[in-house]
Amino acid sequence: MVRVGAGFKPALTLTSARILIIIMTAKRKKADEEHENVERWMVSYADFVTLLFCFFTAMYAISNVDNDKLGKFVRSMRDAFNASPSSTKAFSVIEDIPILLPLDLETEAKVKDEMERLVSEAKGGIEIKRDERGVTISIMDKFLFELGSAQLRESSKAVVDAAASALKNFPNMIRIEGHTDNVHISNRDFRSNWELSSMRAINVAEYFINVHGISPERISATGYAEYKPIAPNDSPDGRSKNRRVDIVILSEKEGQKEPR
Repeated sequence: MVRVGAGFKPALTLTSARILIIIMTAKRKKADEEHENVERWMVSYADFVTLLFCFFTAMYAISNVDNDKLGKFVRSMRDAFNASPSSTKAFSVIEDIPILLPLDLETEAKVKDEMERLVSEAKGGIEIKRDERGVTISIMDKFLFELGSAQLRESSKAVVDAAASALKNFPNMIRIEGHTDNVHISNRDFRSNWELSSMRAINVAEYFINVHGISPERISATGYAEYKPIAPNDSPDGRSKNRRVDIVILSEKEGQKEPR
């Protein structure tokens, strides 16, 4: 039996116990810290792979722009901010901060909207495409003229009217090009394909000017005869594709090359 003397202090015993607990806890922490996590690199690697995925996803999205939707977006933005198309391709939403817009895309979208039904009904006879020159409405001759004639058919007016309606919304220069196949023509009206292709382009140009009031300063007409084919002339189908009128809405850069 242990007797407690008068000088015994229990507080000292409690203090010693606390010190022991603190020492043991410190040793445990030190042992945990010395334990190396060999899989820690996987966290950084996973972050890196995720960033790469986001980067290439963004790059893919940028490289696959829907031109039709972009053109419609541009037009809706112009309408929202009451901005009219201009040859500078820019307008300012916030003062002193110009926003650049792809006018060619906007033009292409507008033309497609105006001629969507006709293009669908033509089943390949009317094409709308965009290249370095601008936006081209390519119309096979059977939708505009009788064979060997340069006079616009009455039934062709809907096609030309739709094209003119789209052209009036933009300040671009317009070049109308006549094309034929390689079958030589010689009748009382035309001595060559040069004359036929040129007169067809001129008649379309005059219709735009006289009926739709498009400024003649914006329009030029030219004939290429059979020398700018888009298909081989060795079959009826190929020759049919080559007999066409191209209405080219020139880009700003191409428009500057036109004679003044």
